[in-house]
Amino acid sequence: MLALRGHHLICLHFFRGQGYSPEFIINLSLILKKAEDGKRIEAVSGPDDVCNICPHLKGGKCFFTQEAEREIRQMDSKAFGLLELMGGEIVQWPDIRKKIPGLFRSWSEEFCKACNWKQACEKSVFFRKLAYEKDT
Repeated sequence: MLALRGHHLICLHFFRGQGYSPEFIINLSLILKKAEDGKRIEAVSGPDDVCNICPHLKGGKCFFTQEAEREIRQMDSKAFGLLELMGGEIVQWPDIRKKIPGLFRSWSEEFCKACNWKQACEKSVFFRKLAYEKDT
């Protein structure tokens, strides 16, 4: 079973081969392949299978910036709310993906604008479709 925290359940839908290091990128690619191949996912409230190989994780906390841990926990909480999930729930990737279009505007307005990864996400056709489609 995979373990993914709240914001990774949203943001990984836009991953396009960029990350902190070659090892980190390989790990993300493997996680996504497993998720897309049907491996079950546990929604977790802290460090997950993505974080475990991150160079900024120390002692179970993110040190990307001074405020990173607080900001990430805030993003995770919002993601769980938008996805209507709680920590510990078991989910499938296609079920999460179906929810992304309905929550994307709210998510992107709060988190994407100032995100360090926005340029990477903008390479995703799915991201661009959601970000730039006209309201109907």
